Order: sequence, then structure tokens, then C-alpha cells
Amino acid sequence: MKKIMIFTFVVFIVISAFNIVLANNDVNTDILDSSSRILEIKEESKSKIDEYTEKYGSESYGLTAYILNAIRIYSIPACFVGIAIGAIMQYAIGTRRLDFKQKGFALILSFVTILVICQVLPLIYTLVVIGWRG
Repeated sequence: MKKIMIFTFVVFIVISAFNIVLANNDVNTDILDSSSRILEIKEESKSKIDEYTEKYGSESYGLTAYILNAIRIYSIPACFVGIAIGAIMQYAIGTRRLDFKQKGFALILSFVTILVICQVLPLIYTLVVIGWRG
């Protein structure tokens, strides 16, 4: 386990070193570009929240739908990484140590459960708010 941690740390340091060396020296334009990009992202999210507010008929319902949609989108890669880590623990490390095999299986099971919940929750919310609310 220590070897894996050390290897990961070394890879992180090497990637960081390349990013520092290859960084652009023109800091002022980078700051202006990033601030304009932040304003664009803010406007996009505000327009999406307005669309959800119009669709659901209330600002709180629209904001909740927007948050649930963001959770739905971002849970996919996070859960796939967790499933991959669990599979490595179960099938690669777990061949020699039984406790890692059980931990890997538990990780896979929990991340699949989280993935299913995060994908189904916006649908259930939409059915309840639009369907039963009237």
C-alpha cells in the first residue's frame, strides 16, 4: 500500500512540475480570461435556473431541480472511479488478502447503489412535483 501511495505522489509531483514549467508568463491576460469565463458560467447557470423555475412554477422547485440535475451529471464519473477502485481492491489486491476482497466488493456495491439513486432521484422529483402537485 505504501508503494502505491508513493508512486501516486511521485506521478502527481511530475505532472505538477510540467504544469509549472509550461505555465504562461502572461498572468494579466489569464486573469482576465478566467474572470470572463467565470461570468459566462454564472450567466449560463442563471439561465438554466430560470428555465427550471419556469418549468416547475416556483423558484425553490426550479433550484432544487437544477441541483438534482447537476448531481445526476457529476455522479456518473465519480461513481465509475469508485467502482474501478473497488474492482481493483477486489480482484487485484483481494487475490492475496481476503479483507481487501470484501472491502472491494462493499465499495462496488455502495457506488452502484449511489449511482442508481443519483440517476433516479431527479425522475422521482419530477414525477412528484409536476405529477402530484398539479
